[in-house]
Amino acid sequence: MLLTIDIGNTNIVFALYEGGTQKQVWRCQTESSRTSDEYISWLYPLFDQAGYKFDQIERAIISSVVPDANYHLKQLCRNAFKCEARLVTRDMIDLVVDMNKPEEVGADRLVNSLAVKIHYKTPAIIIDFGTATTFDVIDAQGHYVGGVIAPGVNLSVEALHQAAAKLPRVGVEKPVCVIGKDTVSAMQSGVYWGYIAMIEGMVERIRNEMEEKKCLVLATGGLASLFVQGTDVIDEVDSDLTLKGLVYIDQQQNPQKKAA
Repeated sequence: MLLTIDIGNTNIVFALYEGGTQKQVWRCQTESSRTSDEYISWLYPLFDQAGYKFDQIERAIISSVVPDANYHLKQLCRNAFKCEARLVTRDMIDLVVDMNKPEEVGADRLVNSLAVKIHYKTPAIIIDFGTATTFDVIDAQGHYVGGVIAPGVNLSVEALHQAAAKLPRVGVEKPVCVIGKDTVSAMQSGVYWGYIAMIEGMVERIRNEMEEKKCLVLATGGLASLFVQGTDVIDEVDSDLTLKGLVYIDQQQNPQKKAA
């Protein structure tokens, strides 16, 4: 079995794959100081409850945007699964990156772009609702040509609460009306419909700069399923996009294991 680990700024996603089929997914909050023993004590009962054993893991692959967390996750794989986890690097991603400084593009964004190239169609715009809300652009040739980075939804909510003494911390949800009738509903409207307006406006502006005006718009990330309810510009939602990219990279690196 293959263990994929997606280390994001907010959450770490662990997923088990067998023969390219996803079997289990677990998430925990990203804490770069969490030790391998702590991961083991957290994962062991989850494996057991799902009917799996640590010794069933043959390989592990990691995508990370949090370098400080890498050591402990690699130690987890050595200690618990008796395998050396493969940390995704740019040379493992079969993708042309047309950027002024390609080394600055996060591994997760490139893995997502590769997954879209393999599993969907291009040209495409990928909207990732993570710690930051990112827009990644792939042209008709399947090349990564750039993108946009904006503050994430939850980051904006927290900043609004911290910066304004009288404004409460609110949950992110779709309000019935745009015009709020109290402080909480007004804040929820500003967050939700404000981001919808940004998504729609940004997609239009990106398309205006692309040679191919018609392109797939795909959303991923924890809040994608919520925001797709408020707009018609998003064509697809795939919460497992990064994991699919990791599985593909593992299969390219281990062709004999594709059906394993």
